[in-house]
Amino acid sequence: MTARTAADRVTDHPDADDITLQGVLEALADPVRRSIVRQIAHAPGDMACGTFDISVTRSTGTHHFRVLRQSGVIRQYYAGTSKMNTLRRDDLDLVCPGLLAAVVEAADREAVRAGGARR
Repeated sequence: MTARTAADRVTDHPDADDITLQGVLEALADPVRRSIVRQIAHAPGDMACGTFDISVTRSTGTHHFRVLRQSGVIRQYYAGTSKMNTLRRDDLDLVCPGLLAAVVEAADREAVRAGGARR
């Protein structure tokens, strides 16, 4: 058995051509996943899984990250032992131009109405 590289550890990202509007919309329908996307969008860089402000259990959080990854909204990779998250902005803008920006803007407004911070 050969040692697995960090790149081999997260493998179920769809190719850009396989990202669908339906899949993206279904992934973004959940408020926890919108919060994750919003936090990544406003972060100065990629974010480690353990740094998100989400109010779900670790196993539920893992599920939400998997849905976002498998739908093509985020890309995950390892940096040492940390699983990092980044938005697939370019790929999403090819499939559904402007959708990501609109979702982040709407999530910002939703957070303000709920009494949360702008970012």
